[in-house]
Amino acid sequence: MPNRYTPKESNEWLRTTMLKLSIKSLDELSSITKIDRGSLSRYFNQERRPSIDAIDPLCAALEVTSDELLVVLGAKDRK
Repeated sequence: MPNRYTPKESNEWLRTTMLKLSIKSLDELSSITKIDRGSLSRYFNQERRPSIDAIDPLCAALEVTSDELLVVLGAKDRK
């Protein structure tokens, strides 16, 4: 198993997590986090790393730690 999430794995994780939390779309996640939809898409497609200011709102909305989020976004190795 690779040490980092692939973009496909990041997207699957996001879909599963949003479903579990009853967040219906990236637009809804965008409203919750105040992060534009395009940026959210780029983060979970691993086309761009989130700014430090985006980490807390994403963690709060997705109910994960910053450590877990960075692993999911492919910015940090899995344990």
